[in-house]
Amino acid sequence: MQAHYLECCDKDIPRRVRVFHVDLIVMSDKTVIKGNPSEYVKLNVGGCLYYTTIGTLTKHDTMLRAMFSGRMEVLSDSDGWILIDRSGRHFGTILNFLRDGTVTLPETSKELAELLAEAKYYCIAELAEPCNQALTKRKEREAEPICKVPLITSQKEEEMLISSTTKPAIKLLINRHNNKYSYTSTSDDNLLKNIELFDKLSLWYSNRVLFIKDVISTSEICCWVFYGHGKKVSEVCCTSIVYATDKKHTKVECPEARIYEETLNILLYESRNAPDQELMQATATRGSGMSSYTSDEEEERSGLDRLRSNKSNNPG
Repeated sequence: MQAHYLECCDKDIPRRVRVFHVDLIVMSDKTVIKGNPSEYVKLNVGGCLYYTTIGTLTKHDTMLRAMFSGRMEVLSDSDGWILIDRSGRHFGTILNFLRDGTVTLPETSKELAELLAEAKYYCIAELAEPCNQALTKRKEREAEPICKVPLITSQKEEEMLISSTTKPAIKLLINRHNNKYSYTSTSDDNLLKNIELFDKLSLWYSNRVLFIKDVISTSEICCWVFYGHGKKVSEVCCTSIVYATDKKHTKVECPEARIYEETLNILLYESRNAPDQELMQATATRGSGMSSYTSDEEEERSGLDRLRSNKSNNPG
C-alpha cells in the first residue's frame, strides 16, 4: 500500500501524519468511502480543514458513520477533500467528542446553541442532550434576579415573612411622605444614602439575610430594624428632631458604621442556636439588646438640659 505525508491542521493530530490511500468509488461528483478504521481522510467543513481517521468518524451511531462507512454518498473535490457543507467552527469539538465521549462545553449561550445545532445535524444525541440541558439551565440562571427584596404592604405581611424565614432579617423603613415636620437641607441626601446602603448590603448578603423594604409605616421617616430567629433584636433610627429657634425640623442621617455593625451582629443569628450572650454584649454599644441612633443635636440638647438642671439645683 502506497503512503505519503501531509501537513495536518488539526491541533489534536501530529503535524505530519501518514495518510493511506482510501478506496474511492467515484460516481459523477459524489463518492462512496470505504476503508479501514485506521486510515485517514481529509475533511473540508465549511472551509475549515481537518484530518481524522475513519474509525473516529464511525465510532458512534451518527450521520458521520453513515457517511464514512459506505452507506451514503459524500461530495469530494479534485484534490480528494471530502466536502461537508456546514460551519467548521465547532467541528473540532465534534471530533473530540467522537474520540473521547466527552468534551468541555462552551461558556457562552451563543456558542452552546451553535454546538447544539451541529450535534443535532450530525445526529449525535449523546452530545445534543448535555448541550440542551446546559443551555436550559443557563437561560434560567440568566433570567433569575441576583437577589429579591420584598416590598411589604401591611404589618401582617411583615410578620409572615419574618416568621417563615430561617434567615435573619433586615428591614428598612422609608417614608418620605411623612411631612409632619420639615426636612433640613441634607435630609434628602442622607435618605438616598440609606437606600443606597440598603441596596448594597442586599447584594452582598442576600444569600444569608432576608432584606425587606417598608414604605407604608408612618412611625418614622427612615429606620433600620434587625431581626434574629423571628424576633426584633435591634434598630437604628436615622430620624431625629432638630430644634432651631422655636420650630422643630426633622433631620435624617446615615450612620453607616452603626448599620454595618448591626448587620454583622445579625449574622450571628444564622445558626439555630442563639448567639453567645457574652459575644453580643461585647459587640453591643449599649447594655440592652435594643439599640438606636442618637443625632449630635439630640446629644447636645440633652447635655444642655442636664447643665440647666444642675444649675437650678445648685443656685449658689
